[in-house]
Formats: sequence, structure tokens, C-alpha cells
Amino acid sequence: MAAKTETYNGYCVKCKQKRDFEGTVTVSKTNMRMAKGPCPVCGTTVNRILGKA
Repeated sequence: MAAKTETYNGYCVKCKQKRDFEGTVTVSKTNMRMAKGPCPVCGTTVNRILGKA
């Protein structure tokens, strides 16, 4: 899968708010597609589960 950067909306656990973040799509161990990227405010990694690969 190509690693291109797109904008996603996810929940930052540290800020406790939904944030738009720039992330790349990866596949987890359980074969789920996930968007991973840094929070623009605090820098913590934000994940968003997109569905089955």
C-alpha cells in the first residue's frame, strides 16, 4: 500500500479533543487499515481506524 499523506480527523487522548491531523495509512497486525500521524497541538501520535484492509 502506498504511503501518501492525507488529512484525517481523529481523537487525541492527551488533548481530549478531536483534531485534524496529517497521517499515512498503515495496516495493523489484525489486518485493519489505520491512519497514523502526529497531533498538530501536542505532538502525540493520533490513530484512526479506517476498516478492513
